[in-house]
Amino acid sequence: MHPSYSVIIFTTFSGAGYGLLFLMGLFAAGQWIEPDRWFGFTGFFFAFTMVISGLLSSTFHLGHPERAWRALSQWRSSWLSREGVLAIAGFLPFSLFAFGWVINESHDGAWRVFAMLTGLFAVLTVYATSMIYATLRTIRAWFNRHTVRIYLAFAIWTGSVWFNLLAHLFDLHTPGIGMFVVVTGILALWLKRKYWIFLDTSPSWVPPENATGLNDLGPVRLLDAPNTQENYVQKEMGFSIARKHSEKLRRTAFFGYFLIPWLLAAGTVEADPWLKIPAAILAVIFVMAGTMVERWLFFAEAKHTVMLYYGAHDS
Repeated sequence: MHPSYSVIIFTTFSGAGYGLLFLMGLFAAGQWIEPDRWFGFTGFFFAFTMVISGLLSSTFHLGHPERAWRALSQWRSSWLSREGVLAIAGFLPFSLFAFGWVINESHDGAWRVFAMLTGLFAVLTVYATSMIYATLRTIRAWFNRHTVRIYLAFAIWTGSVWFNLLAHLFDLHTPGIGMFVVVTGILALWLKRKYWIFLDTSPSWVPPENATGLNDLGPVRLLDAPNTQENYVQKEMGFSIARKHSEKLRRTAFFGYFLIPWLLAAGTVEADPWLKIPAAILAVIFVMAGTMVERWLFFAEAKHTVMLYYGAHDS
């Protein structure tokens, strides 16, 4: 599939924003962090900025962005519509949770309920985003159990790196934050590694016989090309990346989304005060850049079954 940069930005930044909201809701509901006003204000500012900018960028790959609101009408059957509905509905508990934290400086009572709802809506929205891809039967690289797990893990991982930065900026000593950084980073690495192994060991497409429904007649092959010039479908659905380039980008993504930010963020747990904030800032920069490379590969390595019609074959 041809990687759309607007969708890459959307999934990267909105995922990090929802991950940050999830962790803020989790730690507030568990009473594991003090409701510091400026910590809350800064956290919600970054989270809302990433979520809103990500959602807006997702409309740029549409032919008519002004009609994006119509996508909300098919929520009964479309995960794209459900994603939009959940994203909009989530702003109510998000805003009430932010009001309680920033204005009232409280996590108790009803504000605690809004904290739990914030975490729930953040997870559900990321889940709906992942299901847009995980339900596409025509793309083997996405139609599998790994897709949802990766989206959820990366949202929480990138969100935890942001959360770690905020904790050091405001000098909040919460051991649980360091633990989350270490555990979620390893989880994201493990799940992504399993996904890449799945891609390398599984066929990209179903056999042409099954795709055409002619498996009872024997082997199926293309007699003649359906066109003489490359068309839109081939440009968008037939994008491919050489294996050697894919391996290089995988290594780049590994260093960017995991190794460097994980070492930097985990190191801030016991680092000297003057090192904590610069290391946490660098961790955020690397994890966001590395995740964008990972998302580019997520689209570039996916192959659509329709390309069998144009004579493509597995490699």
